[in-house]
Amino acid sequence: MPDQVDYRWIADDPDALMMLDHAGKVLEWNDGAERMFGYSRTEAVGTRIHELVTVPGSEAEQDHFIAETIELGRGTFEALRRRSDGTLIYVVISGKVGQGGPGELFLLFSEKDVTQLKVQRDSKSLESKFRELLDSMPDGIVIVNPTGHILIANRQAEWLFGYERDELRARPIEDLLPQRFRGAHKGHRSHYFSAPRTRAMGAGLELYGLRKDGTEFPVEISLSPLKTEETPVVMSAIRDVSERRGFEQTLQEKNLELLAANRAKDHFLASMSHELRTPLNAVIGFTGTLLMKLPGELNPEQTRQLEIVRNNARHLLALINDLLNLAKIEAGKIELNFELIDCGALVGEIAASLRPQALSKGLELIVAMRSDPIVVETDRRALSQIIINLVGNAIKFTVHGSVRIDLALDKAGKKRELVLSVSDTGPGIGEQELSSLFEAFVQGQASRTKGVEGTGLGLHLSRKLAVLLGGELSCTSTLGTGSVFTLTLPEP
Repeated sequence: MPDQVDYRWIADDPDALMMLDHAGKVLEWNDGAERMFGYSRTEAVGTRIHELVTVPGSEAEQDHFIAETIELGRGTFEALRRRSDGTLIYVVISGKVGQGGPGELFLLFSEKDVTQLKVQRDSKSLESKFRELLDSMPDGIVIVNPTGHILIANRQAEWLFGYERDELRARPIEDLLPQRFRGAHKGHRSHYFSAPRTRAMGAGLELYGLRKDGTEFPVEISLSPLKTEETPVVMSAIRDVSERRGFEQTLQEKNLELLAANRAKDHFLASMSHELRTPLNAVIGFTGTLLMKLPGELNPEQTRQLEIVRNNARHLLALINDLLNLAKIEAGKIELNFELIDCGALVGEIAASLRPQALSKGLELIVAMRSDPIVVETDRRALSQIIINLVGNAIKFTVHGSVRIDLALDKAGKKRELVLSVSDTGPGIGEQELSSLFEAFVQGQASRTKGVEGTGLGLHLSRKLAVLLGGELSCTSTLGTGSVFTLTLPEP
């Protein structure tokens, strides 16, 4: 049985003095405890020590202290304690058992703040083991203990933050943060040590460092928890990203400028539709009138030259139409009108209009689809343009053989999808060209076919329209065999 203790409370004792019952509930709490932990006597008395100063996760360790002190009558321990603001300190606890009334035991704990002593001790130990290794690393390295004190910093970190040799040792890590981040960081740090984990460089929030001269700079930080013989610590690798952020900012500004210029171009082209098309239509119209010999007879040379004028005007009009349509899509000015369309009838109409062009080259134009209507909700004009571009290209670039149009309504999961494919027996497309075939101004087939003109916009525009309709346009091809372009439109 421990000796009865005649305990007299010393209010001005610099150390934290507290009286606990056998279950760890606070019975008394002196001024030193108030100053050390931030809880008033009124807040502390009647509350379990776990809820006041025990670090989460170390409750079992605290219970062991109490049990051992009761068993032996006294004891001395070193522990990590938590203040009311969440910050952590190291203390040495001297415990003694006393007796109040008959059979009434209490524990008297005297706790002394030894944070600075432990920081110095742990710092020297790490310095002797790891200084040379840390100085060889390219990034700034700072090792911090649970109380937030820097145990060791390498030369790169000292240079990065503008400190002399060993000036960072034993400083609070918050000294390296701008004032606006310090309050929140203390909470983040305590939470991190309760559940330490590795965090890669660049992950997390946008962070800033604070140099000794008061200047701020953007940083990226990686965190790695380490378990040493002395204490658990976290190693922070710190990298100055000021130069990279500057490049990113400049690049972002240039991208915005380019975007604005591109939009201005698109808006200009989209608004110039009437002004560009009207004079060309006049040229084509009057040339046609002359070729019909309405104003009078033409000699063969005049007829030949007027045919050249009309053909080139038509080619220029097709180019302008493609450019304007593409500009409208990019500027967001294209308007789609979704309605129920008999796609079989539409394909039949387009095939009939393009068949003379195929026959003039000696090509067979084949249409394969079922006899009953194939009805899909889509935009008629956009779908027509895609089909005309695909079939027109197939006829244009096929020298002999046939062009085939297949149309079907397939089941795709719970929905149906329209599948239209245009296949030809043309020169085919190489694997390298397929990867860029749908980009603007690419003329894969035309580049190998003499006498065939193309704008290089038809397929690019067709894919853009397919995406607007909610579908997809793809191509498979083999050199020397031909190509198959497939349009897939899912049911809305």
